[in-house]
Amino acid sequence: MSPRRFLIGFAGAAAALFAFGFVLFANAVMRDPEVQNVHADGIVVLTGGQTRITEAAKLLQDGRGQRLLISGVNQKTGRPSLLKISGLDEKIFQCCVDLGYAALNTVGNAEETRRWAEALGYDRLIVVTASYHMPRSLAELARVMPNIQLVPHPVAPDGLRRKVWWLDAATTRLLASEYIKFLPAAARLVAERGLSPWQATSLTASSGTPQKS
Repeated sequence: MSPRRFLIGFAGAAAALFAFGFVLFANAVMRDPEVQNVHADGIVVLTGGQTRITEAAKLLQDGRGQRLLISGVNQKTGRPSLLKISGLDEKIFQCCVDLGYAALNTVGNAEETRRWAEALGYDRLIVVTASYHMPRSLAELARVMPNIQLVPHPVAPDGLRRKVWWLDAATTRLLASEYIKFLPAAARLVAERGLSPWQATSLTASSGTPQKS
């Protein structure tokens, strides 16, 4: 086989593998996870939608975790605004909600969460973020916290609920963009842990029915 044909064949195989992986990814993040009433030491929500915070606050209110970390808070957003968004009683908010202002991206969320969990001695966390953002979040969190068990609690954004993703161009673009961001995160996890991100011992089954984001 000539080098040219080999390169064409290799490129075609790589493209097919990429497309197959994307379909698996899209179907996974769009699927309704099994409802579970799980508990953990703490709860962390990665900012990006108000309903993520509301959903995480409900978990705290229900006693599913001892404390809540809101990671990646905008520097201009103060506690009064987040109290209103959360819907929590002020006493609970002041007692049990921590705000993280350092994180600027998902990698930063992971580092911010690691410091918080280590300071409190937590070894099991419920992770709240958008359903499409969950795989990348878990990969980054598991990479820096290999000994902490992560329980995903995905939140489904309004625009993604009950949609057939391949029939909606905007949804397909969003999922494709997130898939492209997920791949290097998964590669970093595999490189550092030496195992598949889907088999990492710190990751558990999905928790809770997706809520609106």
